[in-house]
Amino acid sequence: MENTIHGIFEKENQAPSSSQTFDNTTAVILYDDDNILGINISDLFTSICNPKKNYISSHELWNILDRMGIRYEDPRLEELKKYIQTIKQEIDSDSTNKKIRKPDFRNLILRSTLLRNTLIGNLSIPDFPSLAQSIQEMYNKTKIIQEGKIADYIPQLARVDPNMYAVSICTVDGQRFSIGDFAEDFCLQSTCKPLLYCIAQEDLGEEKVHHHIGLEPSGLGFNELSLDRNNLPHNPMINAGAIMSCSLIKQELNIADRFDFIINTIQKLSGGKKPNFNNAVYLSERQTADRNFALAHFMREKNAFPPNTDLTQTLEFYFQCCSIEVNAESMAVIGATLANSGICPLTDKRIFKDRTVQNCLSLMLSCGMYDYSGEFAFKIGLPAKSGVSGALLVVIPGLMGIAIWSPPLDKIGNCVRGLEFCNLLAKRYNVHKYDGLGSIDSTRNPKSKRYETKYRDIMALIASASTGDLHEIQRLVAAGVNLNQGDYDYRTALHLAAAEGHIHVVKYLIDRKVNLNPRDRWGGTPISDAKKGKHEEVVELLRVYGAIE
Repeated sequence: MENTIHGIFEKENQAPSSSQTFDNTTAVILYDDDNILGINISDLFTSICNPKKNYISSHELWNILDRMGIRYEDPRLEELKKYIQTIKQEIDSDSTNKKIRKPDFRNLILRSTLLRNTLIGNLSIPDFPSLAQSIQEMYNKTKIIQEGKIADYIPQLARVDPNMYAVSICTVDGQRFSIGDFAEDFCLQSTCKPLLYCIAQEDLGEEKVHHHIGLEPSGLGFNELSLDRNNLPHNPMINAGAIMSCSLIKQELNIADRFDFIINTIQKLSGGKKPNFNNAVYLSERQTADRNFALAHFMREKNAFPPNTDLTQTLEFYFQCCSIEVNAESMAVIGATLANSGICPLTDKRIFKDRTVQNCLSLMLSCGMYDYSGEFAFKIGLPAKSGVSGALLVVIPGLMGIAIWSPPLDKIGNCVRGLEFCNLLAKRYNVHKYDGLGSIDSTRNPKSKRYETKYRDIMALIASASTGDLHEIQRLVAAGVNLNQGDYDYRTALHLAAAEGHIHVVKYLIDRKVNLNPRDRWGGTPISDAKKGKHEEVVELLRVYGAIE
């Protein structure tokens, strides 16, 4: 069955017709208004294209998206790519660079919520370049740290270059930034534990899972031979709990199919990139697994496992999961999926239920950083999970996932550079779970749009009129700002443009049919302000259009 969308094709002034078909999609033609979904197309188009041109190049459009963290390879852009390929007019005979004129621009805006939100600044991190710059600064400050020691109890991990360091972020809108060795694969190790816990809940439900796994921090090392008062693993974020999660997942399948299921789920969580498997690390895990075998036998002695659990297969399954490899970029998308209540931001597909993610993040906050979890929750206040490969997964619920990879660890087993990066992040931004309770010193809110509230929209409009920044005014109008709004002194954009003599802004405001005679708190009008400033051309223009003196 064909999908129906609203769209505009080719000729601007063509009378509405019933439909046209493009790539098996029926588009209803709408030409009767320059406003689409609350966006003024003319203003938005003018705000991003060169004033001397009547088009924007497709390369320029991709660059705008890239600056806002939206990658060209983002799967959500496929429909836009297909449409742009149909545009005939090329720039300098470059078949990849097309002239996008306003009718085609309308179609693109209508086809893509992602493009619309990017261009009007309505993404989760509206000022993404500033955040990316901050990430880079924090990365550079922490890169010089030389403390820590690589985990050597697994021989293969001991051979990793200690200078490797990567930081990658992905927001719930799919904005991405990476720096350092972000393309290098590393083993999940303990960062697989929250994923295994989520998968077990999805498979069996919360009640069944917690019939076998506790909910409390252990206060002990991650591999301590200890169970809670009910003879269960303390929580799913330590070795005993993760082994138990493995015993619960897809019990009806053979071990090979269970492993494939984990791989496929991680692929979905990371937006489609298939993870790898490090067989050498897996073999090392098996050879150095005495403590994990002891934990498993201890739990079996206490009847913690579900009936008919094959202990050897369960441990093999656990070692395999720890030996799955991803890179920092994939892990950041996984974190963003958790931050987005289980919906992958790159595919918009739900992987986990809301409740599953809520439970997981709660336990990551209280138990995810080994026996440093309490201090991390106190100082940083974010759900996180570390692994002895040097991986650190941090989730800012509703905002983003952060992946950090740096092999040197502290004595507890946490990534040294990663911990310091998180400290800097918490000092710079109010990302702590309880920062919303009040103003926290000088931290900034990364969610803040450049003009977040109605008052800030007005201030942005007034400031732009005062400086003559017509492009910014057009962008604000495209985002739905009312040009007749005034500030606390009742001064409007027309007041400020007239007072400063910006006739091009005054002409634009007149064309937009703003009120020509608003009065500020002192009774002043735009034309009286223009007179005070001796801007005779502005005075004459306002007079011609009926402004009252």
